[in-house]
This record gives sequence, C-alpha cells and structure tokens, in this order.
Amino acid sequence: MCGIVGYIGDEPSASILLDGLRRLEYRGYDSAGLAIHSPSGVQVVRAVGKLRNLERALEERPLNGSVGIGHTRWATHGRPSEVNAHPHVAGPVAVVHNGIIENHVALRAELRAAGCEILSDTDTELVAHLVRREVDAGQNLETAVRRSLGRLHGAYAIAVLSSLEPGRIVVAKHSSPLVLGIGEGATYCASDVPALLPYTRNMLFMEDGEMAVLEAGGVTVTTVAGAPVQRAVQRIDWSPAMAEKAGYKHFMLKEIFEQPRALEDTFRGRLDREAGDIHSAEVGLTDADAKAIKRVVLLACGTSHHAAMAGRYWLESLARIPTVVELASEFRGRDAVVGEGDLIIAVSQSGETLDTLVAAKEAKQKGAKVLAIANVIGSAIPRMADATFYTHAGPEIGVASTKRFSAQLANLVMFAIWLGRRREALSPERTRELVEALARIPQQMADTLNGTRQLVANLARRYVEARDVLFLGRGLSFPMALEGALKLKEISYVHAEGYAAGEMKHGPIALIDSHVPVLVLVPRDDNYERSLSNLQEAKAREAMVIAIANEGDADAREAADDLIEVAAVDPQLTPFMTVLPLQLYAYYVADYKGTDVDQPRNLAKTVTVE
Repeated sequence: MCGIVGYIGDEPSASILLDGLRRLEYRGYDSAGLAIHSPSGVQVVRAVGKLRNLERALEERPLNGSVGIGHTRWATHGRPSEVNAHPHVAGPVAVVHNGIIENHVALRAELRAAGCEILSDTDTELVAHLVRREVDAGQNLETAVRRSLGRLHGAYAIAVLSSLEPGRIVVAKHSSPLVLGIGEGATYCASDVPALLPYTRNMLFMEDGEMAVLEAGGVTVTTVAGAPVQRAVQRIDWSPAMAEKAGYKHFMLKEIFEQPRALEDTFRGRLDREAGDIHSAEVGLTDADAKAIKRVVLLACGTSHHAAMAGRYWLESLARIPTVVELASEFRGRDAVVGEGDLIIAVSQSGETLDTLVAAKEAKQKGAKVLAIANVIGSAIPRMADATFYTHAGPEIGVASTKRFSAQLANLVMFAIWLGRRREALSPERTRELVEALARIPQQMADTLNGTRQLVANLARRYVEARDVLFLGRGLSFPMALEGALKLKEISYVHAEGYAAGEMKHGPIALIDSHVPVLVLVPRDDNYERSLSNLQEAKAREAMVIAIANEGDADAREAADDLIEVAAVDPQLTPFMTVLPLQLYAYYVADYKGTDVDQPRNLAKTVTVE
C-alpha cells in the first residue's frame, strides 16, 4: 500500500521524486523520505507524517544529485516514526519497499546473530542488510539484489541504490505493483501510473518474479533467476491534467463531478447503438464463451464489492445466469468449490488488490475462466486473467472511490447485457432499450449532480453532528446504500450502516430515534412500494428521513422530511443516479467536519498487503 518512486537521468532528482510522491500520497501518508546519490555517497532525508513535512526537511537539508528513490509509507511493521520511515540504509545500500516480508522474524534473528545493527521495527530494513552483506562480499548491485530476493518470502516491490554504483537503480517485484517509465535520457519507476504521467507516457509493467536494472539510457528486465525478459512498452493515454484538482477544493469533489465524462469514456466503443448491442470485441470473450458459462462468481473487496453486488442483480435479471458475490479476502480463506464452467469476474479498480488477485489465481488453477474488470492497463489482475474488460475512468487520486465505482457499474451492466443477448435471455428489443438508456446516462448524471449539489450540501450541514446514520435500499438500491454508508465512514469518521430495507425490522429499527438521519433510496422500480413503506416505518419512529427518489415523486416528498430528486432512468440503471447524492452527502459532511477528505486516516488507495 506504500508508494515508491525512482528516477535516473540528468535532471536534479529531488524535485522529480517529490512530485511523484505527491501523486502517490494516496497510497500512504504515515511518513516519507528520499535517498539520492551525491558526490559524498547516498544521502537520506526522512520525515514523519505527510509529505509536506518531508518538503520542510529538504529545505533545511537539500539533496543534490540526479539519481534517487523515494517512498511514502502506510505503516505495517512498526509505528509511524522517523526511524521506521523509508528509505532504509545499510552501509552503501539504500532500499524502499512496498509489501510485507513474511519471514521477517527469522531474518531479523539471523541478521542480529551475524552482528548487524538493526535500528527500526520494519521488515524493509532487513532487505537493506541482506543486500549490503552481498555487496560487502564482492557482488555487484544486481547480483546482490538477486541473491537477497531468494531469501524473501512475501510481497514486495523494491528499489535499491548503492553508493558503489551511482549510475543504476535495481528494482524487483512480487505481488506488489511496479511500473517503469521510459523517457528521453531518463528512466523512472513507481507504484502507480499517475506518478510518472508528467514525465512520460511510455510505461512497462513488471510481472511477479521479475527484476530490472534502470540506467539513464534505458532498462534491462530479467527474471529473478536471471533469464532475459522481452516486453513491449505500452503508451498510456491519461494526461497529467487528469490528476490535478482543476479548481476544486478536493480531488474527491472533482472526481464526483468527473463521473459523466468517465462513463462517456467507458461507454465509448462499447455501445453499438446502430445494432442495439454491446461490442463483443471490447468484452474480451467470444459468443462461444458466453454460452459455455454455467455460473458466474464475482470477486471483489471494499467499494468494488458493492459494484459486484449490483453486478449480481444484473447478471441474474438480464442474463438469467446463477451468480454469487464473494469477498475476495474470504474466498481465498476457504476451499471454495469452483472450477470448469465457472466464470470468475475479478473486480478491482487498481487491478492490484492483493486479496482479489490471489483469489482469482486460485480459482483459475481450479479450472475456472477469469474475466478482469480493472481501470489500470497492464496491472496484475488483467495480466493473469483470461480476458479483461477495462474501465476508462482515468486516474483517481481521492482515496474514497467515486468515478471508478461508477465505471465498474458501467462495465458490469454492459457485460450483463452482452451475456444476456448471447444467451438469448434478452430480446433484441429490450437490448436496444438498455443500450439507448445507457447512452443517456452521462448527461442524466451531470444533470443530477448539478441539480442536487446545493441541496445535499445544505442537508449535510444540518446533520453534520449526527453520530449515527442509516442507509436503506432494496434490490439494486441495497448495494448503493452500503456504498453510501462506506463513503461516510471512510472520510467523515461517522458511524454509518447500510441495510437491505426489508431487514430494518429485524434489528436495526432499534437504533432509530429523533437523532438518527435515515437516508432511504426509493427510485421507481419493482421495489418502490415496499421501499416507501420502509421509509414510513422509519418516519414513524421519529427518524429524520431523507428520501432519494425520482424527480416529481409526490409520495416520497410527502412521506419524508427531505427529498433529493434524481433523474428518472430505466429501472435497471437506477444505481447510476442514486449513488450520486450519497457521494455528495459524505463529501460535504467530511468537509464541514474538517477531516482530510482526500487522505482519510488509516486508509490507502490500493490494498496490496494482507
């Protein structure tokens, strides 16, 4: 979950590394540091807390040199402190690391017995000592790293410097993301694409079990065993401006309002309005694949899990195929029954979520086919999958996901439509209706966002002191209720719960009183009357009820204390509308409370550790 960057070229490296860390700070912000080659050797500056503290430290102790590595930390082993901050140094060697070394206890005992002075509580410092021992024994840096990697069990993306070889950086990857950037007279590495966008669009995505030597003139990739690797460089079409705030107070607010564009980009080339269908080539599976599927298993974590829950509704109702949704972290913890005839859909925004990656690999080994839904081209889950259906949401910097979530919904409903048509569960007429309805969604989202923004902001200010909030929904609105509660918890630190509205009477109703806001999703769908009844039940217990309903819904207006009106859409597509005021509500509550909206405490954008 930490962020690492590296640069080798002719320009001063400190400013480039700091800029890269700013673009990766969403991966962790417990501490940060740089190690840079200077005429006197490798120099290191570290600071506890957010990146601005490192910037202040560098003002007092500037680092000069054109080769360096940097790190922003999400603490796993060892509390946030300067001594536990990366880079870690042993003799001439400096190391930054993202991941967890599982055999750190045994390695620590071994190294201490050998006389190594270990200063921190981290597992990363042990890597520096392992490499240093190899260097002291006469090995060059590449060989020293290669031999040290053979001692490590667990997940890692590492970048290593040595003052004895100032013209190179050695990097390696296993189960943690690492991308290389190829520039003119410069080479870069980073945990994620946004860190490199201002400097190059030409990227090389490393695979597990690979290492690379970075030099100003280029990069050499091999396996850890030493076999050469040939891989084409990919060009990334994201612009640097996409990762800037563009006048918004926070990245999250910008990304909420970017959702119409994100969906336009995600739909582009997939919606065949002339034929009234979804383009098969974009899905990555054949018509024969579609007909061979006996069951779909959706694997995801966090916000992606809520998207997957909506996907289950769509796959069952539109494709008429048995579907289950699994938390990837739980799926991999048991001997799940899965195999030939099963389609695993691994849903991950980054494409690097460790639990989802491992779970999908296990399912594939048992004979299942894997379809990845991810936003980052070349990331780990798409690389292992049999097929990939990419979202095109662009970079998302706010830790609490918004536009990537909507893009996942878009891909899942498109896949359900595509599958339903190939399995003849959907008629040509209904397929065309849905395709046309999807094409209208971006504009309807924009209208809903602009039409509800001030109202939601006012409601958030009214209820900002509420200590408990309930979110209720049925059918496709249930996962949106879960998502609304999660967003509020993530960024405002308010206790919130999402429930299937029909379950309210089975316990949660005991929590309701005049101090509890209850947000009820009541779009006009097959569950409308029952959802409205649940709203009235909450109101009867003196709850402060906010209804999210279609424009012009007089019944909801009469029943609720407050009404947020969203655009009326095809009942199958209500999540695209109902989730928007929930995102805005969470944002404004957090903003009024003064929390760090884009970098909420204890969280990171991508979970690449267990």
